[in-house]
Amino acid sequence: MKRLVAIFSIIAIIAFASSVIAQEKPAPTAPKPQPAPAQPAKEEKPKVEKLSGVVDKVDEAAKTVDIKKKVRKEEKIFTFAITPETKITRGKESLSLGDLKQKMNVSVEYKKDGDKLVALSIKVAVPKAKASPPKEKKPEEVQK
Repeated sequence: MKRLVAIFSIIAIIAFASSVIAQEKPAPTAPKPQPAPAQPAKEEKPKVEKLSGVVDKVDEAAKTVDIKKKVRKEEKIFTFAITPETKITRGKESLSLGDLKQKMNVSVEYKKDGDKLVALSIKVAVPKAKASPPKEKKPEEVQK
């Protein structure tokens, strides 16, 4: 009988202890530090693209240039906005928007600003010098 009382008393103590532990509130933990405010996303530089074609139209009032380019057997016209930062050159010579004429071969570096194409630089192709006819050799030079 003593054993039976001992077993019941141990079970009672375990039951009482487990109920006390279950009701016990966890100790308050230190508040978690707030994460630093999210840094704004780095502004990505707009991708610079290139296009080569022929000047179709120059609008000095609207500060735009239309470039015609053949794309997949079809001619397309691209309109570029000109800003004060746009550099227009032919070789080492700087040009102005008014110097651009129809049918000039050009290469444009540009970026997209929404639906708008903004020219960063326009390089006018330098016409190749015509090959001069070969000089006729004098009879004196031929004999040497």
